[in-house]
Formats: sequence, C-alpha cells, structure tokens
Amino acid sequence: MTPSADTPLKIGTRGSPLALAQAHETRRRLMAAHDLSEDAFEIVIIKTSGDRILDRPLKEVGGKGLFTKEIEDQMLNGDIHIAVHSMKDMPVAQPDGLILDIFLPREDVRDAFVSHTHGALADLPAGAVVGTSSLRRRAQLQYVRPDLNVVEFRGNVQTRLKKLEDKVADCTFLAMAGLNRLGMSDVAQSAIEVDDMLPAVAQGAIGIERRADDDDTAELLAPLGHRDTTTRLSAERSFLAALDGSCETPIAGLAQLDGDHLWLRGEVLRPDGSERLTGERRGVQSDAAAMGADLAKELLSQAGADFFTWRG
Repeated sequence: MTPSADTPLKIGTRGSPLALAQAHETRRRLMAAHDLSEDAFEIVIIKTSGDRILDRPLKEVGGKGLFTKEIEDQMLNGDIHIAVHSMKDMPVAQPDGLILDIFLPREDVRDAFVSHTHGALADLPAGAVVGTSSLRRRAQLQYVRPDLNVVEFRGNVQTRLKKLEDKVADCTFLAMAGLNRLGMSDVAQSAIEVDDMLPAVAQGAIGIERRADDDDTAELLAPLGHRDTTTRLSAERSFLAALDGSCETPIAGLAQLDGDHLWLRGEVLRPDGSERLTGERRGVQSDAAAMGADLAKELLSQAGADFFTWRG
C-alpha cells in the first residue's frame, strides 16, 4: 500500500527538537525515494518515560529502554507504522514482533565540547564542573582528568544548554551529529577527535524500526538503507551485545571502513574511570559482526567479574 493523504504512513518519534529533526529527515528521504508529498506522512509525537524522568540518572530508573518502550508499544498496537531512533540510545535487542534494520547515512561521530568559558577540554582548570548524563563520558573524563568534578546533567540539547547558561556547570558534552542536524554546530567550542574520546556505539546514526510482519512498510523503507552505516553498526552493536551493554555500563566503540576492510576499536571502563581496557580488530566487512563479538570476548576476559561495579 502506498501512503497518501487519506492513509498516511505514521512516523513515531519523541518530541525533542533533535528527535523531530530526525523524523523530518526520514520523511524527506521517503518523499524523495517514492515521489510522495509531505501529507502522505504523519509525524506522531510520543512522550516516553525517559522524557518524563529527568531528576535521576538513567542507570537508576531503567536504562535505554526508557526512551523506546512507549513508542514500541504503539507500533505493536498498530497506532504507528515506523519509529525513528537515535541508534546510540537503542538497546541491542528489540521486542518480539519488531525489527530494526534500516539505518540512514551516518553523521559526525565525534563528541562536542561545549562551554561559555573554555575552548577545549585541556583548558579546564582542576576542579572545574563538568555536566553529563552519560556514564561513558563520565568514566572517560575521570580516566584522563580525575581532577574534574563531574555532575549529573539530564535533558535534551536545549535543556543542557540552558543549564550551562545558568552556570550549573563549566562545560558539557553533546554529540556533534545532533548539533549538525539541528543546525547548531556553532554551539561546539571544539569537536573531540575519536583518538581522544572514543564515541558511544552507533553515535551519529539514525535507525528506523518497524513491525516484522509489515511487508508493505519494509518495501517502502528499503531504499533508505545505507550499506556502509549498516556494516559499521553491525560490528559496533555486536560488540555492545556481547558485552551486555546498556546505559549502565561505560562502553565505547567505533567501526571505520577502508575499501572492503573494517577497523573496529572498542573500550570498556570502570564506572569511576579508574581503569580502562581497549582493543581493536581489523578484517573484511563481511566479518563485521564476528569481529565485534570477538573483541568483546577479549575485553571481558581481561575485565573480571567486578569491573563494571562502582569502587568504594
């Protein structure tokens, strides 16, 4: 069935400006791929538990699934046809009946350093207050700069920028991809190179989820799938899955392509930043998922049973 004004394809999304920008990008790509008008699509805003609970760290209230459950429930109920997600926020397993296999071309994977008073991470004096809700960024910062004071910083891009204006912290970190999609790249004082701060698994990628039995929607989405992004995420999400990763564990990973070859880097850290384990794999693209699982196995063997628990 081809979407139309009378029977639009319903696109589920969170209501933040970034989530809406990603939904609009998906709609534009579908319009172009099938020569359809804007009114053939309806963007449905769904408030998730993660959007409502802003006063506690994610690890205390349920992790990544807090940003997806209500959206996925509506998809399973048939209220929406697809959901658009930031892939770094997605659990590695989908609920029964749903599938996530279409990924748009990936944006800048780097983290952005954002501050009104300092130009780069290296400029921060001892004791400076850094705001972040990311356990990965917290651990990475405390590993290289244990002299910094890291505080919880929940909320969307605009909320976190307002907190900076209110001097809740001296700086924060955002994803360059999100700033680019919002037309706000100038907010970043600098982009942190991946050699200095390895990004979250799947950072910068947008994924589109659908019902597994919805063949019509699968056919509509197929032209949007980006092969290189799919390959890179296969390695990274396999790495994450084998580590049983979630918002509760500091994990970073990045796959890069060079011709038919793939280079995967990964790291795991103690939550307090006191120790970091790193590794890499190089191989052909067709082995992407196996490389991710193998690298995770290596790091797990080094980590030991208590690696992901807080010390003291």
